[in-house]
Amino acid sequence: MSDPSDAAPTPCDQTSDAGLGDREVSAQLLEMMLNLQQIMGDHFMQLTTRQWQGLSLEEEKHIQVICEQEDIINHTMCQMISLLWSEATVDQKLQESLLSRDSRRDGQRAREAQEASRQPDRPARQSNFEASFVTHVLSNRGVDISVFYQSHFQDYNAYQSDKYHEEKNPLGFLNLGISENKLCTGLMTQRLCQNDMNCIEEVLLQYPDWRGQPFLREEVARFLTYYCKAPTHLDPENVVVLNGCCSIFSALAMVLCDPGEAFLVPTPFYGGFAFSSRLYAKVELIPVHLESEITDDNTQPFQLTVDKLEKTLLEARLDTEKKVRGLVLTNPQNPLGDVYSRDSLMEYLEFATRHNLHVIIDEIYMLSVFDKSITFHSVLSIESLPDPKRTHVIWGTSKDFGISGFCFGALYTHNREVASAVSAFGYLHSISGVTQYKLCRLLQDREWIDKVYLPANHSRLRAAHKYITKKLRALKIPFLDRGSGLYVWVDLRSYLAPCTFEEELLLHRRFLDNKLMLSCGKSYMCKEPGWFRVIFAENPLRLKLAMRRFSHVLKEQKYDWMVKQLEDALQE
Repeated sequence: MSDPSDAAPTPCDQTSDAGLGDREVSAQLLEMMLNLQQIMGDHFMQLTTRQWQGLSLEEEKHIQVICEQEDIINHTMCQMISLLWSEATVDQKLQESLLSRDSRRDGQRAREAQEASRQPDRPARQSNFEASFVTHVLSNRGVDISVFYQSHFQDYNAYQSDKYHEEKNPLGFLNLGISENKLCTGLMTQRLCQNDMNCIEEVLLQYPDWRGQPFLREEVARFLTYYCKAPTHLDPENVVVLNGCCSIFSALAMVLCDPGEAFLVPTPFYGGFAFSSRLYAKVELIPVHLESEITDDNTQPFQLTVDKLEKTLLEARLDTEKKVRGLVLTNPQNPLGDVYSRDSLMEYLEFATRHNLHVIIDEIYMLSVFDKSITFHSVLSIESLPDPKRTHVIWGTSKDFGISGFCFGALYTHNREVASAVSAFGYLHSISGVTQYKLCRLLQDREWIDKVYLPANHSRLRAAHKYITKKLRALKIPFLDRGSGLYVWVDLRSYLAPCTFEEELLLHRRFLDNKLMLSCGKSYMCKEPGWFRVIFAENPLRLKLAMRRFSHVLKEQKYDWMVKQLEDALQE
């Protein structure tokens, strides 16, 4: 509104004031809708915030009905907000006014995180008007992808914009959450800078074979034959190369499943599979929940048995009527660190064969088994696979060689029809010719890998693992003591009161507030709240500083819990 002390307006000013008034009205209406949307969201959250495990079938159905009603109301409100927001697209001043109002909505991120923790499989919604604007512009599929991305990658994006640096940003984020091997960066840099890596030929500057350059596929076949101890030479025609293992997994989900069909996945499992399977394919991952407690049926923590696979498959087919097309395994397991024995692998493969299921096995950590007493068995080393045409292996250089930035993933399948279908994705997800050349030269240098790189990498992994496990023992924190991978699966349940996914999320937020990235168990679909994955394949000085922050957060958590107990006792 115009200032009362202003001189009498001219007709032109009247038009301007009317426009300004309209903007204020639109902004106020939008603000009211946003507040109403928030209140409704909080109301529904209170109705449905309960531990899902242990609920009866009727209780689960009741909560599901409430959630569906919330979806309908939220969608309607988003449409109304979108109509108001559409006014801002033709009025720059109104747009600036709304953006200014939205910037003051403190605590929104925490509320979204709490809503995400309400149900293990239900992604958080964006509830600001920018998300509503998205619903006005994007398709339903686009909205689902956008919301899923924002809810899963907002912390990673914050880390990318505020990374720790010894001199430039000593108060930045330290990252023990993203699985990257930074222990041999110097060695790898030296090798990649040697003259034989530098080649620019005409063929490398043109579109590649969508399956991957023939010279790289041939070298991948030789490499896997050697390191996987395959009984016969692997065929380059069965190799497909794309820009990352998640691209391979997403392509496999597309060509093996129709939308709405599913894979079985033992949990906890690598959360990137969930994003990869939903991004294009709309394929569901049905968790095979593993438990930490030792029982007669569970002789070790988080043990995968065929009985658990059979039970989950039967429930999926009877209760949800889902069509299950395959089983997804990671060996060595992420985040547990378990390495499957040959006998266990055969049991899982035979189970899949009995039920006509594909088996996708991710072996991306196969060269990161650093405990000399553990033997890794690749599925490619098995001479007589129960169903070779339905067995598909994924491998890449991101973890074993610490070059995740190269974005390289390879599929090996005995099924030419699957290989051909996955090859089509090279049109969208191929790797640059120059990068393929460097990868080929790296994989060819078997002498450097065996005599220089792998011994150094395993030695440094052992040292880093020894350091972090010593620290965890000093803090009296239980963990799974395994000898593979880049991480430790840590039990922080004693720091949660009560032990719920909501409390897990709050502890995770406290780590982030102290500029330390970890991965909480819920992101791996772990059935039990309170577990975290901690990466140890980090520069020793940064790892030491990160563990200081880790210890500080837990002391804060314990202190606040004791204060709360004291306050509760005084009130009683």
